[in-house]
Amino acid sequence: MQKKMVLMEAKSFLAKHGLKEGNLVEAVFQGETFLGTIVPSKENGMLFLKLKSGYNVGLEEKKIFMIKKISEGQKVAKPGTIEIKQNPSLPKILILHTGGTIASRVNYETGGVFASFSPSDLLAMFPELMQKANFETKLIANIESENMRFVHYAKIAEEIKKTLGSKPMGIIIPHGTDTMAYTAAALAFMIQSPQIPILLVGAQRSSDRGSSDAAMNLSCAVDFITKTNFCGIGICMHENENDSACVILPPTKTRKMHSSRRDAFKAINAKPIARIEYKTGKIEFLEQNYLKKGHELQTVFKTKMEEKTGLLKSTPALIPEQITFFAKQKFQGLVLEGTGLGNLPILSRTGIEKINAQNFKALQSLIKKGCIVVMTTQCIYGRVDMNVYSAGRELLKIGVLEGKDMLPETALVKLAWLLGNYKDKEKIRELMQKNLRGEINERMPINNTVEAQ
Repeated sequence: MQKKMVLMEAKSFLAKHGLKEGNLVEAVFQGETFLGTIVPSKENGMLFLKLKSGYNVGLEEKKIFMIKKISEGQKVAKPGTIEIKQNPSLPKILILHTGGTIASRVNYETGGVFASFSPSDLLAMFPELMQKANFETKLIANIESENMRFVHYAKIAEEIKKTLGSKPMGIIIPHGTDTMAYTAAALAFMIQSPQIPILLVGAQRSSDRGSSDAAMNLSCAVDFITKTNFCGIGICMHENENDSACVILPPTKTRKMHSSRRDAFKAINAKPIARIEYKTGKIEFLEQNYLKKGHELQTVFKTKMEEKTGLLKSTPALIPEQITFFAKQKFQGLVLEGTGLGNLPILSRTGIEKINAQNFKALQSLIKKGCIVVMTTQCIYGRVDMNVYSAGRELLKIGVLEGKDMLPETALVKLAWLLGNYKDKEKIRELMQKNLRGEINERMPINNTVEAQ
C-alpha cells in the first residue's frame, strides 16, 4: 500500500508539470541546473534523473525551483538482431562473453544497469566491427564482475581451451570492470604461453548509452589482435579521458584506479604493452619484451584455485581475532596488505599497545598451522623490503614471505593458483617469490611515480 502511495505521489508531481518517465528534462535545484532523463522513483517526494554522465541524481521535489521538458526522450530497448555474415578474406576472432557494464543496459526500474546483452547483441550495436574481422560468439555467463568467484576464472580458461581448436586469430572477453584485473591475473597464471592474444575488454558506461566507451575499447582490441604479432593475456581500455587511444595493459600489473573514469585502469610499477590510436588503428609498442605469435613454447592449462585464500589489510585497529579467523576457518594462504615497506602492528613499545604483541602471536600460530602468509604493500607504487624496520624483520623470522612488488590482488590470485595446483608447500613458497608471469620486477622501472588523476 505504501509503495503504491509513493508511486502515485511521484506520478502526481510529473502530471502536474506535464512530464512522464523517460522525458529528457532540465531542472533547477538549489541554484544548480541538472539535465537528465526521468527514471522511476521509489522514494516519496523525490525525482530521480539519469544524467548524461551515466550517474543518477535524486532531487527533492518541493525544492525544485523550475523544471521543463527538453524532449520526449526514448526508452532503452534491446537492440535488433542482425545476421552475422562471414567474410572469407577476414580473420576470425572469438568473443567469449561474461557480462558486466560492457554488456549492460539501463534498468529504468532502478536507474542502474544490469547485464543483458548477448554476444550477438553486442555486434548488433557495433556493426562496424564486422568490417574488421569475422566473429564467433559464445556466452559463458551473464554476470556482473563483482559477483564472480575463482570458479568463474577456471570456467573461462576451460572455455578458451575448448575453442582453440577452431583456430581463432584471437579472443576477446567482454568483462565487468570491478574485478577485471583479478580475472586477467588469474588467466595469466592459468594459461602458460598462449599461442594467440586473449584480451579482456570492459567499459565504464553501459553499451546502450551514447557516452559509452565500449565501441572504442572493442574496436581497438580488434585492431590489436589483427595487426600485431602479440600473443598472451592483456587488458584493453582507454588510455585517457579522451576518445583518442586505448592501451594494452599487462595482466598481472594492472589495477582499477578510479571508480568511474574511462581511463580507470593503469599499469602499476610497469608500462602499458602497447598503444592503439582509435581513428587510425596505428599501433605503437611501449614494451618490447612480450610473447610473439609462432613461438615454439607449449601452451599449458592449470586452472585450479584454492578458495581458502584470503587478503587482510593492516590498519591501526588490527586485532588478533582478525588473524585467528583465518586459522579457525583453515585457510591455506593469506596475503597481508601491510603498510609502507611491509609492516604490521605486531610490536609493543610503550605498554599501551599490548594488543600488538597478540597480533604477532596470532600470526605466528597461523603460520605454524601450515598457512602460507605473504606480505605486500598497500602503497600503490614501490615494493616490499622487510629488512628495513623491526616489525618486518620479526615477521620474516616467523616465516612471512616478501611479496616484493606484487600488487595485493595479483598476490592473492597467484597464491590461490599455486595452492590449487601444487601440493608441496615448500615449492609453493619458492614459486611465490619467483617471477612467473611478469608479476614481479627484479628492478623497479624508472618511471615509478604516482600519476595525477
